[in-house]
Amino acid sequence: MKTDIIQKLIYELVSKVVVFPIYKFVFKGHLIGRDNIPQKDSFIMVSNHGSLLDPPLLGHALGRNISFMAKAELFKIPCLGFVIRACGAYPVKRGIADKNTIKTACNKLSNNHCIGIFIDGTRQKNGRVNKPKQGAALLAFKNQKLLLPVAIVNSHRLIRFKFFIPLFSKIVIKVGKPILPPKSSSRNDLNSVTINLQENINNLIG
Repeated sequence: MKTDIIQKLIYELVSKVVVFPIYKFVFKGHLIGRDNIPQKDSFIMVSNHGSLLDPPLLGHALGRNISFMAKAELFKIPCLGFVIRACGAYPVKRGIADKNTIKTACNKLSNNHCIGIFIDGTRQKNGRVNKPKQGAALLAFKNQKLLLPVAIVNSHRLIRFKFFIPLFSKIVIKVGKPILPPKSSSRNDLNSVTINLQENINNLIG
């Protein structure tokens, strides 16, 4: 309980002091679809992925404490490792089926913490959902949690340069209506929900 309170306080501090000015004043951040965000129960946020800044920008904009998977190597960096862990992130080893990672995600959901998943598993150059993985759908089935499709628009081109002058893109975050978890863990049911998520997110992007 004490750890949860400390983690929540650090998350709020980082969100308001560090992320807010970047989101609001640098990228002119704007949220559409706030009414679609569940306010009581935990959920699985599913999004496209175009930038390393996606997790803090999404977490701040949605106003919920959202835990994202992060590369295991990041947790070994002094200070950064402490901060991202304190903010609820949990390590994942790329290319390895890590049962501890899945267990951690399930535990967070059962303790009313929201989970954030980038459905492609990695950043996409065009900022869209191209090759979605079924992990989010499977996690939703195991925990019987709603899936929240979210599109972060322009994150794949946050910063551009013109004559060595940085130009910042406007970030728009669009939240779709929650999607029910799959009826079973069969390949067909997982694939159906995954495709539904892909279509929802890409439609939000436009």
